[in-house]
Amino acid sequence: MKEFPAEFCEQLHDLMSWRRDVRHFQADRPVPDELLEKVLEAIRLAPSVGLSEPWRLISVKSPEARAKTLANFEAANEQALQGYSGERAKIYAGLKLSGMRDAPVQLAVFCDDGTDKGAGLGAGTMPEARRYSVVSAIMNFWLAARAHGLGVGWVSILDPAQVAADLEAPEGWALVAYLCVGWPVETSQTPELEKAKWEERDPLLADIEER
Repeated sequence: MKEFPAEFCEQLHDLMSWRRDVRHFQADRPVPDELLEKVLEAIRLAPSVGLSEPWRLISVKSPEARAKTLANFEAANEQALQGYSGERAKIYAGLKLSGMRDAPVQLAVFCDDGTDKGAGLGAGTMPEARRYSVVSAIMNFWLAARAHGLGVGWVSILDPAQVAADLEAPEGWALVAYLCVGWPVETSQTPELEKAKWEERDPLLADIEER
């Protein structure tokens, strides 16, 4: 098993510490194709149940497709706002929860629940493990992107079935994430939701129980 020097381990910890959910992007600064391809390669290194590699990506480029996904977000966001009241509603209304208007790169990441690859190994009792595999791939991509100075924002306030329909995703593909990618306006180690006093982080490993 390969071991890494202490300096690398510290840098890896720093990378994870500086990985933030970015909502503010430099709209006029494109991401070079070769750089995007380089960080996307990190997805192939992710673990997957039964080696099924169920991740599927759609690059959302056309104005028509982006308009549909933005409208989807805005409708879902307005509906979500109605679920809060008082101070929570006030804070929620002031949050920027999507970088979809500014991000130069937008990726819809799906899980192919019907893939034959892997022959169902490990997914028979836990079929959701395929989607967990996709999340692992997303995190690989996120860290690789951050290492190269890019920011990533995960938009989850969406109707996933509508996104799949609008993007004409093949049958059996389920949306896991809609990612906005680009150069961040600023970088910070503090999550934006913490800055906005929406929530605070718990101490690390505070919830471990023993049996």
